[in-house]
Amino acid sequence: MAFEISKERYASFGVATSLPHEIIDTFWDILDNYLKGVISLESIISFRLTEKKGKLTICYQNQKQQTTIAFDYNYPYDPFFPNIVYLIDQSGTETLLLPHELD
Repeated sequence: MAFEISKERYASFGVATSLPHEIIDTFWDILDNYLKGVISLESIISFRLTEKKGKLTICYQNQKQQTTIAFDYNYPYDPFFPNIVYLIDQSGTETLLLPHELD
């Protein structure tokens, strides 16, 4: 199972330049406090960023398990935020990436 032992954490250049650091930290909070130990995680997980009443909603999505969990935040939503952010685990090195950076 992925994301069991976190050794290093990174945000790609695309993520770092398109999201404020507070939102980047929010992905790690979601992983550590709401996903790890609760559901089985693959080595690549995806999140969709959406807007709800002008605020940011981050949705964890797992097509295989047909699971979606929405996390509502008080951060203002920006239409220039990326729609999708991936989080990958490579033997304990965890990285946030945009879809075009995953290829």
